[in-house]
Amino acid sequence: MSQTMTVTLDLRGLSCPLPIAKTAQAIRSMNAGEVIEALATDPGSVPDFAAWCETTGNELVEHSAVDGVYRFVIRKV
Repeated sequence: MSQTMTVTLDLRGLSCPLPIAKTAQAIRSMNAGEVIEALATDPGSVPDFAAWCETTGNELVEHSAVDGVYRFVIRKV
């Protein structure tokens, strides 16, 4: 699925809770419907982002992993 990203966050090398905290901070300044891409290397970010999206109501559009980099695409609702 191809999305136009409003913001891309490079969170590689950061450990929990920083990937979620920095994503939450960035998404606050976005408008509903805009899409953010987050790139992380912390394996714990996979369940963290899923839980965070469920808790906040934001939509986890897609996620993938390539060579130890986890990519999350989230739409602000």
